[in-house]
Amino acid sequence: MATSEDKQIPRVHNFELVEGMKLQINASGSSIGRNVRVQFQLRNCARTWILHWGFLYRGNTNWFIPAEHPKQGALQTPFVKSGEIYLVTIELRDPKIHAIEFILKDGIHDRWLRLNHGNFRIEIPEIDTNTCLQPIPKDLIELRAYQNWERRGRPNNSPQQQQKDYNDALKELQLQLSNGISLKDLQSSHMTASTKPVFKNKEQIRYGVPSYPCRRHDVEKWLQKNYKGHVKTNTLPSSSFVALVENSLGADNVISRQSYHMDHEIVVLSKIISSDYHILVAVNMKGAAILHWGISKCSPGEWLSPPPDMLPEKSKMVAGACQTYFTDIATARGSFQMVDVNLQKRKFVGIQFVIWSGGSWIKNNGENFFVGLHPMDPKDKNFVSKVDGDDKVKWLLDEISCREKEAERSLMHRFNIAAELTERCKGEGELGLIAIMVWMRFMACRHLTWNKNYNVKPREISEAQDRFTNLLQKIYSSQPNDREIVRLIMAFVGRGGQGDVGQRIRDEILVIQRNNGCKTGMMEEWHQKLHNNTSPDDIIICEALLNYIRCGFKIDAYWQTLNCHGLSKQKLASYDRPIVSEPRFRADAKESLTRDLTMYLKTLKAVHSGADLESAIETCYKGHNSVISDSFGSLSSKLRECLTFIKAHIHDESINQLMEKLVDSRIELHPVLGTARGRAKDLLFLDISLASAIKTTMERGLKDLNFSHPPEIMFFISLLLESLCLSVVNNEDLIYCTKDWYRVSESYRTNDAQWALQAKAILDRLQLVLAERSQTYQKKFQPSVKYLGCLLGVEKYVIDNFTEELVRAQSEAVLSILINRFEPVLRKVANLGCWQVISPVEVCGFITSVNELITLQNKVYRRPTIIIASRITGEEEIPVGVVAVLTPDMPDVLSHVSIRARNNKVCFATCFDQNILRNLRLKEGKAVSIRLKSTNLIISDISSSNLSLSSSALPSIPRGITFKRKIFRGKYAVSVEDFTPDMVSSLSINPFFLRIIY
Repeated sequence: MATSEDKQIPRVHNFELVEGMKLQINASGSSIGRNVRVQFQLRNCARTWILHWGFLYRGNTNWFIPAEHPKQGALQTPFVKSGEIYLVTIELRDPKIHAIEFILKDGIHDRWLRLNHGNFRIEIPEIDTNTCLQPIPKDLIELRAYQNWERRGRPNNSPQQQQKDYNDALKELQLQLSNGISLKDLQSSHMTASTKPVFKNKEQIRYGVPSYPCRRHDVEKWLQKNYKGHVKTNTLPSSSFVALVENSLGADNVISRQSYHMDHEIVVLSKIISSDYHILVAVNMKGAAILHWGISKCSPGEWLSPPPDMLPEKSKMVAGACQTYFTDIATARGSFQMVDVNLQKRKFVGIQFVIWSGGSWIKNNGENFFVGLHPMDPKDKNFVSKVDGDDKVKWLLDEISCREKEAERSLMHRFNIAAELTERCKGEGELGLIAIMVWMRFMACRHLTWNKNYNVKPREISEAQDRFTNLLQKIYSSQPNDREIVRLIMAFVGRGGQGDVGQRIRDEILVIQRNNGCKTGMMEEWHQKLHNNTSPDDIIICEALLNYIRCGFKIDAYWQTLNCHGLSKQKLASYDRPIVSEPRFRADAKESLTRDLTMYLKTLKAVHSGADLESAIETCYKGHNSVISDSFGSLSSKLRECLTFIKAHIHDESINQLMEKLVDSRIELHPVLGTARGRAKDLLFLDISLASAIKTTMERGLKDLNFSHPPEIMFFISLLLESLCLSVVNNEDLIYCTKDWYRVSESYRTNDAQWALQAKAILDRLQLVLAERSQTYQKKFQPSVKYLGCLLGVEKYVIDNFTEELVRAQSEAVLSILINRFEPVLRKVANLGCWQVISPVEVCGFITSVNELITLQNKVYRRPTIIIASRITGEEEIPVGVVAVLTPDMPDVLSHVSIRARNNKVCFATCFDQNILRNLRLKEGKAVSIRLKSTNLIISDISSSNLSLSSSALPSIPRGITFKRKIFRGKYAVSVEDFTPDMVSSLSINPFFLRIIY
């Protein structure tokens, strides 16, 4: 029980400071629970302040700082701006900490803010009264038990089973309370997720049939048309200053454009002038300005003095650099200053520069500006075309390959280089982002080296991630046509963050080791890796440790978790800081280790995971939902309600209400994703993680769906369609399909053949849309994949399967599975049978199974053969001796292979029942007969002794082909009205006859 002293310790502290500033401090968790979180919020301040702080142990007035062995001292943590407030968040795991003391330091002026000439002091509650030993209302337990029973399909339960359901529900609720979910949130999520409780008591349950409401949203509001198509653009989102510079200096032969927005705008153009390479740097500032620059010969990080013969006018050499005064340029439209650096025909990597103006240096986020030179021959007449053909950005892929050796030093290097190249390739449009996406996916799938002979702090990695993802978020907002690619990149990279986000990875592992007595062996090896080379692999290692502990310290559980995520003993041993030992923990540390590692897993995911839903929600909930409230206004309550439910039910066995809340959350987020200010990146990561959770949740629930109950399947198809519309840029066809699906869902009638025909027609159209998207992905991505993969030495099978695996990782894949499993049900209701017969011919033959029909093009069969082919493109020839082709694929009835089948009297049909095809494949080499009955095929076993080539195959095998030459009528082009059988082929004239008939 919580003591009276504990209850008197406030959770929220408010202080009025100087100059109208207000400080609010929110404390959550408890020292005993080792989950203390203290957040400091500064409001109404105009500059950065620093928190000067330390923690106190009970009975000791000295300040201590977090470390492996806490020592006396103080830390200084800058406040980080978040919207209209400044934040510092401190998380403490040491149960002995009694209080935090602090003062505030002005980050600009040397002054301090104290409380009555002393320190501010925040005491830490020993027990969290929000979650500790709270009584759970009986009606809430009954409601949870009812929902669990409903998810199992409402079986007829015995009194003993009903009692067990009640006890299980109580345990589940107690577990959620212990994990930090408040009782209020639990009650809210249950009441919004269900109707009124239907228990009269814990032994009585009302039985019924679950309902699936018809969905309907104004999906046309989500329309995202790419009106310009997928065409490379040579311009950035232009500002008036960019336009002024280009109009003044000329936009011809421009190789690249870069624009930087500081206090002033800086525009950098790379141009070819009289076969020489020129770098033009323009600024819109007043007064004297100096370009301080040097060249990079071998690597982008190199700064060397330029050769004396290439110095611009008004230049002078200083130690290791050249300084060039900017020249004033005045035009009728405005004025600016410019420096023209003529690199002639020298093959440098690029130039670096900073600008001196007004008594201070202007830098690019604290670093030098860098302008890379594209590895091309200026003598080439196609030099100004950066794209090799129209399918890839060759210069960018070459640059990535050149920079890979530097990138593999650490993830910090990789993300910094990625940010630089993304900034430089803005003018390439979608193809430039595709190149970055391919590179990041190679990295995320471990086909590239993450760390090599370089020690880097977690904080430095997270800051590099933060810089890269901030740039991606800006592109998402300013370039709507490229949003789909940007979402892919962000999911591969992870969130990152400034301040203590990355530093906590180092600090918290030390506390875990100290509190649980595990400072040697595997934990010490992992600690060294975390301090020097943290990576997304650490998430898997932490999950493996948790599974190892939960399974009673069984080492097989540890290795099984690692291996199923691609981490072997060899991989662990290959790290710069190798992990070669197996975990060994004390049995009495099980509970505390589980708690501490669970909290630490959240810290790791907050940095390394871009699609982790729990960490995305936690990030948006920081500061009492300030992100959601500031960005959404009146919509925030509904979104918060959905997210609260998702947190409480994300691992539920039944997915009905969870899927609905996931999709509703995305619908609430959609209007502000491209326009939100402040924490827009966090909202975008939340949407990415919600979309990922929709896919994985649907995959998890597929096995429990009742496909013989159409309202249930229609409900989930509606949800997946809505989510897909929200993710896709060119979504016009998907929106039309969704509107039609709403209509057919509302008109559902049991066993109505006409309704089933309409539903199947819509799903057929939807399948074509999904297939077209897959082909578009292949066309867009694969050229860059092949080119960059070969440059980086990626294995061939990875290159060949890259786009296919990427498509399978999207929600389209699970939607297609759902449709394919539902289609046999619709065909049965519509009396369509399980066959679509393209060429109706009755035959007999021996069964042979193949994966692709195209692999048999040159084969000749000496006995009548029935081919079962899993894949048919439509362009194949039917081999000699084949009397029938059966497939689950759906080639067009006017495709090449369909026409050949009808002309050669070969039976050709699509089967929609996988069980029938599976049984046929089991008859490999056996003889069967195929007979027609209405629109179906009847397949029967026959004796092979009565089957010969002469009796069955001869009618189907052409013995010769006679060509009848068409008579030339004196015209090379004729209109369709003039077609005659003597003039054109049947393939051309038959559509004309059909048009006349209909």
